Amino acid sequence: MRLEIASYLEQKQHWPQQGRHIMAQFDNTSIVVYQAYNRSIGHFAARNGYFGGNHFSFERMSWIKSNFLWMMYRNEWGQKENQEVTLAIRLQRAAFDSLLEQAVPSSYWPDVYPSEAAWKQAVGQSAVRLQWDPDHGPAGQKLERRAIQLGLRGPVLQKFAREWIIDIEDISEFVQQQHQHVLTGDYTPLLTPRETVYPYDFPLTYTNNS
Repeated sequence: MRLEIASYLEQKQHWPQQGRHIMAQFDNTSIVVYQAYNRSIGHFAARNGYFGGNHFSFERMSWIKSNFLWMMYRNEWGQKENQEVTLAIRLQRAAFDSLLEQAVPSSYWPDVYPSEAAWKQAVGQSAVRLQWDPDHGPAGQKLERRAIQLGLRGPVLQKFAREWIIDIEDISEFVQQQHQHVLTGDYTPLLTPRETVYPYDFPLTYTNNS
């Protein structure tokens, strides 16, 4: 597996416990994001290195997550129907930064927009949604820390699917193996992708009053 992995318990000691943070595995040129799909879409993407085929839809919004455990909460460690295949997508870092710059929150935040009408106008003009959601531990327990997810649509989704991806790795087997440690409740051998706080200079520290 190309992902860097490390002890969950060791990493947890250094992760922030609260606040809004982009947790991710990244280097100077790339960042890893996660998605989960059914076998048809997931296997096509892993095999070809891009999204397409007969079943992937460019007409709907597609959400990416940079935090592995947030992805595991959403697809139930690969047990959720039609989300059995977990993909680690290595994305150009410059592209990810551009997504952050374009992102509009998926609900009205009064401290950012002077009116709900102004927010709706921004939503209509942007192809990128942003949500700060509660992060979760391995067994699904809600944390004080907030995790980011970005929804892509239209031309941005097209570029993501075909132009910005460096490589795609099917990590479903790894997910299944680590899920066994979660089921036993013994996190000592649990491994997760190495993640640290991603630095950003964009105004993502909004207060969600919805």
